[in-house]
Amino acid sequence: MLDKKVAELLNAQVTQEFYSAYLYLDFSNYYAIESLDGFSNWYKVQVQEERDHAMLMLQYLLNSDEKVTLDTVKKPDKKLTKFEDPLHFGLEHERYVTSLINTIYAASNDAHDFRTMQFLDWFVKEQGEEEKNAEDLIKKYDLFGNDPKGLYMLDNELKTRVYAAPSLVL
Repeated sequence: MLDKKVAELLNAQVTQEFYSAYLYLDFSNYYAIESLDGFSNWYKVQVQEERDHAMLMLQYLLNSDEKVTLDTVKKPDKKLTKFEDPLHFGLEHERYVTSLINTIYAASNDAHDFRTMQFLDWFVKEQGEEEKNAEDLIKKYDLFGNDPKGLYMLDNELKTRVYAAPSLVL
């Protein structure tokens, strides 16, 4: 059985991961409307990743004999007016999610819940990758996005991104 605070934080994180998927779906839709199919694809892959993060946490709770409490997923509230807006909002969001994972990790440490800490190790590493990917996308956009040919080439590059399911074993 998990520490009560750790279980509550993990439950809240399930909802947060579904919100992340919802936010990235909003970003994907924005780019699809703007005919930037590669950017749209990049965020569709993000949607799949975030959904799977939620499901991993949900399954961990169930495997730990904890009740899963699904909360309401709020509507994304970001105003997207420029092509770079989702990129910057995405990085900001990933940094926020990193802080949430760190909070759960710290609570697990305080509770001497080493099994949950080991489970979260994957998410800590994943968040580092998520932030790096978001930062790299911003850098590429800053380099090429203001040139129509550069934007076209970057968009085509982003079309090639494919989803890879997480390799975390519960």
